[in-house]
Amino acid sequence: MTELRYGWTTGACATAATTAAYTALLTGEFPDPVEVRLPKDRRPSFALATERFTGGEASAGVIKDAGDDPDVTHGALVIATVRPGPEGSGVTFRAGAGVGTVTLPGLPLDVGEAAINPVPRRLMTEAVQRVAAEHGGSADVVVEVGIDGGEEMARHTWNPRLGIVGGLSVLGTTGVVVPYSCSAWIDSIRRGIDVARALGLEHVAGAVGSTSERVAQELYGLPDEALLDMGDFAGAVLKYLRRNPVPRLTLSGGFAKLSKLAAGHLDLHSKRSQVDLGLLAGIAEDAGRGEVAAAIGGANTALHALELAREAGLELGDLVAERARQQAVEVLGDAPVHVDVIAIDRAGTVVGRAG
Repeated sequence: MTELRYGWTTGACATAATTAAYTALLTGEFPDPVEVRLPKDRRPSFALATERFTGGEASAGVIKDAGDDPDVTHGALVIATVRPGPEGSGVTFRAGAGVGTVTLPGLPLDVGEAAINPVPRRLMTEAVQRVAAEHGGSADVVVEVGIDGGEEMARHTWNPRLGIVGGLSVLGTTGVVVPYSCSAWIDSIRRGIDVARALGLEHVAGAVGSTSERVAQELYGLPDEALLDMGDFAGAVLKYLRRNPVPRLTLSGGFAKLSKLAAGHLDLHSKRSQVDLGLLAGIAEDAGRGEVAAAIGGANTALHALELAREAGLELGDLVAERARQQAVEVLGDAPVHVDVIAIDRAGTVVGRAG
């Protein structure tokens, strides 16, 4: 099997572009390729895709290579423009075209700031300071970061829901994109909870998919900011809420997915957990329906088991939802979070509720 190839974050690309642009501003020449220093003593080099120097400012662009990760920003052009800033100002960041601006509280940036996360800001600041020391310049500069086509790409991310408008965020904690690590998704879940808490919302919903999200939103009249695109990462939602509680949590998903949670699985992806028909049969047995349990044990799928139970007059959906709720409560521990669960079928019909 071929090993998956690592890539570089938008923050790493922006750091490379900033280094090249500021070097050109001070020396008149762009280093190409340009080396950057990343956490864990990584020192990759980046080729420049664009260069522009006007005398008063310089800009450089780097094409993002996300490796073998299915990243929405793979292939995007990340551009940094550097110009002198007021004396004593240090490094100031601005959002260029395609980079968003923060409009809601709860993120690690103030409202009104460019959506350039703290670690990329630190990496770019350190790069500016090194270039200034090497070439006798001042570290008082304005760094404007843009991402070509970023506003359209951002429509396919969590940014609009998090209150980041006008484009993408410049992300990265290590500078490296680990293929299929899902770290960006989990980070978005956490930021969604942070925003909900900052807005004073008392009820959030973690949904497995768009249909279950719609059902939860319609049932409770929740605002978009209360909706967490949980996907398969039930554990990520529950563990973060354990440390950062919101008074009420609704978990909404397909019956099969929630049956995995009922079995104690916190990662609901098909590659990492499977539906346990034996568990579903056991739930029917515990309800005093041995004949239904036998039928469920021979079912083809979770939905087939649900149909068999329904035909026999057993509300298996409610029982599974309750078992899933109990698992969620166990993970939350002593956190003051009330949990309810909604199970749906493929048509979006509610087939089970608990809590």
